[in-house]
Amino acid sequence: MIIIQDKEKCCGCSACVQRCPKHCISLEEDSEGFLYPKVDKSVCIDCGLCEKVCPIINRADKTEPLRVLAAKNTNEEERMNSSSGGVFLPLAREVIAKGGVVFGAVYDEHWEVHHVFAEKIEDVYPMIGSKYLQSRIDNCYKEAEQFLKQGREVLFVGSPCQIAGLRTFLRNKEYPNLLAVDFLCHGVPSPGVWRRYLAEIYSRDALKEHCRRQAAAGKNSVLLLSLNAKSPIGDIKFRDKCESGWKKFRFVVRSKSASKADQNTVLSSDIHYMNPFMQGFLSDIYLRPSCYACKCKNGVNHSDMTIADFWGINQIAPEFDDDKGVGLVLLNTKKGEEYFSRLPMDMMPSNLEIAHYYNGGFNEHTKAHPKRDQFFFLIENGKSIKAAVEICLRLPFKQRVVRIVKGVVKKVVKKILPASSVQAIKKAVKR
Repeated sequence: MIIIQDKEKCCGCSACVQRCPKHCISLEEDSEGFLYPKVDKSVCIDCGLCEKVCPIINRADKTEPLRVLAAKNTNEEERMNSSSGGVFLPLAREVIAKGGVVFGAVYDEHWEVHHVFAEKIEDVYPMIGSKYLQSRIDNCYKEAEQFLKQGREVLFVGSPCQIAGLRTFLRNKEYPNLLAVDFLCHGVPSPGVWRRYLAEIYSRDALKEHCRRQAAAGKNSVLLLSLNAKSPIGDIKFRDKCESGWKKFRFVVRSKSASKADQNTVLSSDIHYMNPFMQGFLSDIYLRPSCYACKCKNGVNHSDMTIADFWGINQIAPEFDDDKGVGLVLLNTKKGEEYFSRLPMDMMPSNLEIAHYYNGGFNEHTKAHPKRDQFFFLIENGKSIKAAVEICLRLPFKQRVVRIVKGVVKKVVKKILPASSVQAIKKAVKR
């Protein structure tokens, strides 16, 4: 029977919920906004299946990738609409063209994130782009298993712990028609914090006040066209590259269209490190407890392919970088290699050492922000998400100076490194 006593040992994958034959496990949200399994003991038959499919209890051995690549989708429009190199959409198109099914994360009507499946390419489009939240898997493991047993190809894209959960849910059975793809994960922030942030910033009252100020300043605002809707939000992009490029991607919220004239109206647009929600996320203030010591990264979940951003490509191969996005691709299995070989990609070989150096997503251990507990105390006592983040990130003068010095040193080191990195890539190319 699954009983969560240490929250660091539950990644929230929901494999236990879906595998329970008596349906006596449900997910309940805790005070930090994370979901955890709760067992109805009056119905439980102590079969032990919930424990057998837990990826934390049944941690697999690590594997090493077969190949490491830098990759760019040859379709520039598709790449610009993606978060990095645009690998996902052609991969999904390949699977659907063969009558397959694609599982990925989309927003629901409340702008929270959950997993769904798509059988048509037009239904894949909402899955494109990073969504820095832990998605609800709902019944997707069960649905994927049904499609697999029917012999249909299944592409399942999720966080490292979700892929680990899928593998254990399937009892580690090898399906030749399953392509499991994960991504390098910084950790997942609280869905509860996200929900509250949206309510505070983008509620109808907040929008009315914004419009009032616009009018007082003598500015016309088409945002008024959306005031009759339940929510002013029409689109959210955590990784918008259109205005500032790939490296300085923006967190952009656009309004719901009342007509074609206002379909591109921007409610807010911040460079990612200036947005309050992203600041808290990237500073590790409200990650899920299990994310601070992840048990599902770096080959543990046995994904066929891992996709991410190839940060540092401008240093080691500037001729390959146009600031429109370059993907880092780890081909972990022969199956992953076979699928990827059919995609329309510009690619360049690399190696794991370089990938590790530039991308912190490989880190299995992340130190929780020292003011994490204070953050949750502040919001429980009436502070807004924005105010609580500002308070927690406020540094004393001495620490600010130290941070600036460290930043300068890091830049100097990275200017020195490229020579050796380029040599490593040339050796990889020759091999």
